[in-house]
Amino acid sequence: MGESAIVLFSGGQDSATCLAWALSNFETVETIGFDYGQNHSIELEVRQTFLENLRSRFPDMTKGLGIDHMIDLGVLGAISDTALTGEREIEMNEAGLPNTFVPGRNLLFLTIAAAVGYRRNAKHLVGGMCETDYSGYPDCRDDTLKSLQVTLGLGMDSRYVVHTPLMWIDKAETWEMARDLGGDDLVDLIVKYTHTCYRGDRSTLHAWGYGCNDCPACELRASGWSAFADVVPSKKRAAQ
Repeated sequence: MGESAIVLFSGGQDSATCLAWALSNFETVETIGFDYGQNHSIELEVRQTFLENLRSRFPDMTKGLGIDHMIDLGVLGAISDTALTGEREIEMNEAGLPNTFVPGRNLLFLTIAAAVGYRRNAKHLVGGMCETDYSGYPDCRDDTLKSLQVTLGLGMDSRYVVHTPLMWIDKAETWEMARDLGGDDLVDLIVKYTHTCYRGDRSTLHAWGYGCNDCPACELRASGWSAFADVVPSKKRAAQ
């Protein structure tokens, strides 16, 4: 496209896949991460390891990969009362949402990314939000993000495009997208160097990556991997 993008890169599977997607669609790509007091802050450490390995193992893919921005959003954790930002058990709340939902999180993330993009002349914002395999978070819905795209453009008097490559695919298809973008090497990188587990557990490496294998994030990632692993061999046989 010959244009610049900023990718919301948390250090997890979805955002890592979106980063690879952005690198294949834009001339220059920068990443942005947020420290909002999340209990699984280990993701902030592994994201740097992933970026380093991505650069070294995919030199052609990462030619357009620029700087990484880290934003302190501790105020979000301070005003939240969730299982991701406090010492609480993961459970459903009265509204039928898991208490891992951090109100306003994605809205703030994209607004700040747009502000950084304004300075960096990057009008494309890329996020891993999904309305197919997700926990029901309202700020992951397509309608929410389309509305926010309009608001950002009006509020900054500059056209922004919010891209959500994973919006209508499930976790198995997300693994497949990663494989299409970077082959088995990229899949291996995502397995070993990204983090999704809400509990921040990196004690055990499963086939799908590190995690407690019990929280909602691990369950989604593991079930997606299982479905992906079942499909890949059949595709290979069909190609023979």
